[in-house]
Amino acid sequence: MQFTKMHGAGNDYVYVDCFAQPIPQNIPELTRRISDRHFGVGGDGLILICPSEHADAEMRMFNADGSASEMCGNGIRCVAKYIYDHNICNQETLRIKSGQQLLTLDLYLSHGQVDRVRVDMGEPILKPEDIPTTLHGRSADDPACNVPLVLGDRQVDVTCVSMGNPHCVTFVDELSDDWVLRVGPQIETDPHFPNRVNAEFVEILSPSKVRQRTWERGSGETMACGTGASAVCVAGVLTGKTGRSILVHLPGGDLELEWSEVDNHVYMTGPATEVFSGNWP
Repeated sequence: MQFTKMHGAGNDYVYVDCFAQPIPQNIPELTRRISDRHFGVGGDGLILICPSEHADAEMRMFNADGSASEMCGNGIRCVAKYIYDHNICNQETLRIKSGQQLLTLDLYLSHGQVDRVRVDMGEPILKPEDIPTTLHGRSADDPACNVPLVLGDRQVDVTCVSMGNPHCVTFVDELSDDWVLRVGPQIETDPHFPNRVNAEFVEILSPSKVRQRTWERGSGETMACGTGASAVCVAGVLTGKTGRSILVHLPGGDLELEWSEVDNHVYMTGPATEVFSGNWP
């Protein structure tokens, strides 16, 4: 099986071109093996680039533990780069299916290849049961914005947003390993999130700049999370902590986010990089 290693701001996946070869068998087991950073290729998971009847391509994404995920913002930028750079579709605006979403991506080229990608992430999902979470505001339909979440002997205020996959955002005074590596796994598996959840921890630098670290469900801490940065942009507005356009500093690089007042969509712009290709096993 041929594969390509790619990353978006350090959020790295192993990509398989299913236009050129069959969809692999036993995907969960393959994902766990190929994602292993000591005994495999290494990555935050596996992404299949597949043909689609309704789009230029379909992205099927799997976390490092083999579980399927609905969406990956950094991953879909890399899918766009792959299908343009490898001549699957040479349009500078692409439509890519991921889960139940059909996303529009605008490509920015450098020397004939994709360097950066702007993704229309769509409208954020704020209704608790659709995220899904059992946390909510004053009524069951009210957004879970700045609501208390009890984790053992600690209570934190969280804001819940879905960008096609669920996120729980916590604003902190200072980012630390304790927040990400200890509290992150607790939030991921908390019973208030029936499908588990991605946990974002955010330090406010200014109304237009934040620093973010993410504990991703099924993968652990990642260098970046595009859907997470999108959720952080929405949560910042809902809580009054940031404006609608922000620069998000992540361990692997920066992403630009905007929650548009015009169409209520979140727009994310960031890099996409191809690292190497090979054969497995």
